[in-house]
Amino acid sequence: MSKDHHPATDPTKMGLGRSIAVLTSGGDAQGMNAAVRATVRVGLYTGAKVFFVHEGYQGLVDGGDNICPATWESVSMMLQLGGTVIGSARSKDFRTREGRTKAACNLVKLGITNLCVIGGDGSLTGANEFRTEWSGLLGDLVKAGKITDTEAKKSSHLNIVGMVGSIDNDFCGTDMTIGTDSALHRIIEVVDAITTTAQSHQRTFILEVMGRHCGYLALVSALSCGADWVFIPEMPPDEDWENHLCRRLADQRSRGSRLNVIIVAEGAISRDGKPITSDQIKQLVTDRLGFDTRITVLGHVQRGGTPSAFDRILGSRMGVEAVMALLEATPQTPACVVSLSGNQAIRLPLMECVQVTKDVTTAMAEGRFEDAIKLRGKSFENNWNTYKLLAHINPPDVKSNINVAIVNVGAPCAGMNAAVRSAVRMGLIQGHTMLAVQDGFDGLAHGQVEPITWTSVTGWTGKGGSMLGTKRTLPGKILEQISENIAKFNIHALVIIGGFEAYVGGLELVQAREKYEEMCIPMVVIPATVSNNVPGSDFSIGADTALNTITATCDRIKQSAAGTKRRVFIIETMGGYCGYLATMAGLAAGADAAYIYEEKFGIRDLEVNVQHLVNKMKTTVKRGLILRNENSNANYTTDFIFNLYSEEGKGIFDCRKNVLGHMQQGGTPTPFDRNFGTKMGAKSVLWLTEKLKECYRHGRIFANTPDSACVLGMRKRALTFQPLSELKEDTDLEHRIPKTQWWLKIRPIMKILAKYDIKLDTSEHTDMEHVIKKRSPHGK
Repeated sequence: MSKDHHPATDPTKMGLGRSIAVLTSGGDAQGMNAAVRATVRVGLYTGAKVFFVHEGYQGLVDGGDNICPATWESVSMMLQLGGTVIGSARSKDFRTREGRTKAACNLVKLGITNLCVIGGDGSLTGANEFRTEWSGLLGDLVKAGKITDTEAKKSSHLNIVGMVGSIDNDFCGTDMTIGTDSALHRIIEVVDAITTTAQSHQRTFILEVMGRHCGYLALVSALSCGADWVFIPEMPPDEDWENHLCRRLADQRSRGSRLNVIIVAEGAISRDGKPITSDQIKQLVTDRLGFDTRITVLGHVQRGGTPSAFDRILGSRMGVEAVMALLEATPQTPACVVSLSGNQAIRLPLMECVQVTKDVTTAMAEGRFEDAIKLRGKSFENNWNTYKLLAHINPPDVKSNINVAIVNVGAPCAGMNAAVRSAVRMGLIQGHTMLAVQDGFDGLAHGQVEPITWTSVTGWTGKGGSMLGTKRTLPGKILEQISENIAKFNIHALVIIGGFEAYVGGLELVQAREKYEEMCIPMVVIPATVSNNVPGSDFSIGADTALNTITATCDRIKQSAAGTKRRVFIIETMGGYCGYLATMAGLAAGADAAYIYEEKFGIRDLEVNVQHLVNKMKTTVKRGLILRNENSNANYTTDFIFNLYSEEGKGIFDCRKNVLGHMQQGGTPTPFDRNFGTKMGAKSVLWLTEKLKECYRHGRIFANTPDSACVLGMRKRALTFQPLSELKEDTDLEHRIPKTQWWLKIRPIMKILAKYDIKLDTSEHTDMEHVIKKRSPHGK
């Protein structure tokens, strides 16, 4: 094993002789259970002993039954529960040295030297303090005769890894903390419900959401529901905000809107640091405008309920990374936080993150609000800028004489309308005339094109499906008519929103540029499909909504199985040939297997899976869940797999099957899809505006370079534009999927969490990244 490069250690032996304790502390957050479950199961998989610490740090101090061994089965059926099953408490005792000495004694006696803490910045700072004092505490214990020298030597060093569980998303260095997405789900459910009643009565609603020092929830909710105004602590309103707010509300009403929504973070302040309360705003609106105004304070509803699919996957991935970080740690490595940046698991030095988080509070206290927003990180800044652009500005007086057409292509999905709305509004802000094309490329060929205005897209963010109408027809056979209509309606740029058909259609239009000069206009494809199979993007609009629908259905199905015992469910998901939905839903719902086209499987694999379920029925967990992508194998159909399992499981378990079908394409969009669609729509039009300037020659638009027709996609950590023609290399056109897909790397996690004895590739090492250097607001 004496290799110089990072040795591929056998992951199933990494933890032999080690003990890991897991605790949740501070305010609870949905998805903490997923993190606990993954930490326990991956810990056991590596051969380590794993302990639960009940009731947070208080349990660590009290010891006794609070610290108990965790087993594989003890974390079963936890995934779909909100809050934290092992309990959390704010501990006064742990803040004293005496309390921490007791805690150290309890850990030493059990031989635990690895601690995984899931909580907010307070809990993680506490953990780091505990670690720094560790050798001192052991010294005290030896002196007092509580532990022996040998015990002290054995436990000479404490490793700590943190996962951030906080619904506020207030921890710097992390894109999303565990629980944030679920809290947004709760808020948006309420906003959607309130919108209907407000419209009936022409009311103004003021919604107060959580976030004492962080406006993330308020800001993203405002973006996701198109609120008229948002108050956040990081960016107080300008001096004259009272008049401005009343003008805006009156203006919205005069444009025919029947309701106003104002979102307030509980920590909202004015420029001089005084709190801005919901009551104050209500008073203002009623006195000045006489509008019927109501306040809804959401309170603890936001912490409750079942975790969203995103939070379950986040918690599970973080749990795996946390165990690896603990087992790879040396006395020299600083305490770290595992986090997600884009879709990549990363490790960050805990104290650097805490420092930047404190810097934000300082910046706010000193009135350096621009700095506060910068320190919050890129995604917060982007949200703020997008919100400012889309909510406030009235279209300019000067027209640009540019016509931009928007078309939806392929199957409908949730979030398309959010993208259309923000593209339309962004275009109007730029002074363009926006044209809506009905019914896909068909509509473009038949001249179903009409202008679309600011108010005609009001309220579209929360609507599922496609308001413009969409068809799967490709442009290849109707190029003649399409080019005539591009000329007739004088279209200068095209936004194509849709799935794989949108991508292929875009390619066909680019290839037709040689023959038809009309096609020489800038074009952008925005990926929107439940299948998430568009080349050039890690995520597509609509996939998150479909994933939540599948996960919620699987939860219900698992619950019915828990009642009948010894039952295996086989569920067929959509996705064409792309296994994204089946894999991610498998991870979010705790499936035993997910069959997909990208990972070939044969009769041997099916046998192994059946045997695995037979063994599972001997434990206390007497149910199984199998997912199958609709096109995973032409011969091993859902019926075939159902028949095979039924026959092989005779007398041991019985089977049921469900084909989920088109419910996966419907429903109201999730906060993620609304926000993602909004950002993509806005960014695409800004890019087209720049491209049009580049392509403007001799009084007309002429674009025929490859980079004038792009896919706007999410790649790792950023939104990027990639030429359609370049992406062709990376596309399996026959099976309508990209040749490389990032999420295939996550599949082993699902299998390990389902107790398969497979090898996890640990050679791809996640190194520690730094936060402080990355962002210095003063441009150092």
